[in-house]
Amino acid sequence: MFGYTEAQIAQFGLTFGVGAFMLYMVFIILQLARESKAGRFGTFVLLLGLGFGLVGFAAKGVIKFFLAGHIG
Repeated sequence: MFGYTEAQIAQFGLTFGVGAFMLYMVFIILQLARESKAGRFGTFVLLLGLGFGLVGFAAKGVIKFFLAGHIG
C-alpha cells in the first residue's frame, strides 16, 4: 500500500501508534485526577500507580534496543 511493505506499516504502527496511545493514556489519567479533585499528592499516586505499566512497557523497548547491540 502506497509503496510500503506490510512489515514497514506494522513497524510504524507499533512505534508511533503505541506511543500515541501511551500519551493518550497519560491524558486520561490526568483528566481522571482533575475530575476527582485529587490534588497534587493524589495526582502523583494516580500517575505512579496507573502509569507504572506504561513506564515498564517503554523500558522494555529501551532494554531490547541496547541488548540488540545497536549502540555500543
